[in-house]
Amino acid sequence: MPKMRCFGYNIAVLILDMPMLTRQLVSLLADGRPHHIADLAQALGCVPQQLNHLWQHAPEYVQAALRQRDGVWQLAKPLAWVEDGWRVPPFELTVLPQTTSTSDELLQRVRACLPVHKRVVAALEQTAGRGRQGRAWQTQLGESLLFSVGWSWDKPQHELTALALVAALACRRGLARAGCDVRIKWPNDLVVGLDKLGGILIETVRQNGQTHTIIGIGINFINAGAVPGRIGVQAACNGKPTSHDVFSAVLHELDNALTVFEREGFASMKAEYEAAHRDQNQPVALLRDSVVVQSGYAAGVDVSGALLLRDYRGEEHLVSSGEVSLRRPEQVAAEKQPAHGEHAAAHYLLLDGGNSRLKWAWVERGEIVRTQAAHYRDLTALEQDWQEYAQPHTKIMGSAVCGEEKKQKVQAALPQHIAWLGSMAQAAGIHNHYRHVEEHGADRWFNALGSRKFTQNACVVVSCGTAVTIDALTANNHYLGGMIMPGFHLMRESLLRRTAQLNRPEGSWYAFPTTTANAIATGMADAVCGALMLMHARLKERSEGRAVDIVITGGGAGKIARALPENFAAENHVKIVENLVIYGLLNWIEQQ
Repeated sequence: MPKMRCFGYNIAVLILDMPMLTRQLVSLLADGRPHHIADLAQALGCVPQQLNHLWQHAPEYVQAALRQRDGVWQLAKPLAWVEDGWRVPPFELTVLPQTTSTSDELLQRVRACLPVHKRVVAALEQTAGRGRQGRAWQTQLGESLLFSVGWSWDKPQHELTALALVAALACRRGLARAGCDVRIKWPNDLVVGLDKLGGILIETVRQNGQTHTIIGIGINFINAGAVPGRIGVQAACNGKPTSHDVFSAVLHELDNALTVFEREGFASMKAEYEAAHRDQNQPVALLRDSVVVQSGYAAGVDVSGALLLRDYRGEEHLVSSGEVSLRRPEQVAAEKQPAHGEHAAAHYLLLDGGNSRLKWAWVERGEIVRTQAAHYRDLTALEQDWQEYAQPHTKIMGSAVCGEEKKQKVQAALPQHIAWLGSMAQAAGIHNHYRHVEEHGADRWFNALGSRKFTQNACVVVSCGTAVTIDALTANNHYLGGMIMPGFHLMRESLLRRTAQLNRPEGSWYAFPTTTANAIATGMADAVCGALMLMHARLKERSEGRAVDIVITGGGAGKIARALPENFAAENHVKIVENLVIYGLLNWIEQQ
């Protein structure tokens, strides 16, 4: 570009090119070292007098970090910046100015049958970054190191369950080399105390006999917006490591750790991980959909990467990551505190009367704070809950498919009237197309309403209990109906009762089962998965190819999710939600 020394055509060229030139200027200053304005101008192909004009287009928090003295410009702290020319052997690096997500770039290569092994994609900005459980990863230009690493394995997916823990351990090692003493929050968050420094999201695709993993990593470098609960490398580290220091150290340790994991598995790293685990032997709470589902002490991890939780009775439970989040008790307490000046809203006890069990939830200020369940033959736990948690203004609402006798038992256990809600022609903006609404199961209706708490796309809503229901909801909120089939227990019971010589113990799903027990288990799971996929295909066609999500609830939800074909699960958003009817009741209440 020609240097501009007067107003005219060249100024217009500069203004049109301003975003790129400003980005280049920020890049030159990103290392946090002093730079003379003459050198900066020469690198940009302009004159020093124009630098101030360029700088006005930089993000405000970057502008605020600039220090100027005697013709020298310097940022008070280095930024997170990756240059395309960096060499990070044995990895092949691609740097993008902006992308939706660095992981998306590598996933596209996998789907195009292009190699991703030891390929790294970094970006200066992401417009749709994501973390675990579908959470958005939001960051500003220069605030975080954003990159994804591809690694291909000659192993099935079930042998890679500890990969997230290995990646977290490698990142911790790399950060330690850069002077940052970072701990790990199970399974793969990088933390300093209660503040989050970085996160990892692993996505897998099984293709052509290999498992391709995309390890997405975000490391906060500076905390420009002073976001609560977040900390950056600059605040956490001794000295002033550059983004190159951190980036190269983390990649070096990833290469080492993944190579060892490929050869030996997680067993050789288990002790090191437990020593790095922030909550080892500390009291913790496990949350699913923001509700505490278990609590106790974090007693370690097993070789599959599952958390060993010792409850307060001394019993031990293995917990896989899935949709579970780990919190310290003080964090849970803080999250439940009302905002300053907030008045107590209505207090609810919400009931889900299924065929086999009653489930209930306590709701305060629009949030589920406790869930519980019991068989109808003994509702003592419900009575005790009422004594402990009820308030003078508590309202009781429920959905039930259990029949009048069981509903009367529930009412007898509670001192206040229960408002049982049935299916409706319309609620919460959703139109019900069932021909006779009075015949429509209330659980199916409130499952559909509850799904809107988790997706706004068209979705297939699956409930797997005594019966399996598979329903369709369009993106513009039309409930189209669905199908009903026997649940796993009813299928198995029917086979055992009506077929000779099939009385076998319960089996497991296999692609090619070789025992009668496993053949029965596989047949049942595949029947449900086949029905689900057919409904998904119909709704996808009706939606003209747009996204169709799957929301699964009920006791058999995990079986269904595990039995779905890997490619189908990878290409579609599948979410398991406990107590979906409760979320539907909550959604209905919020709309009143």
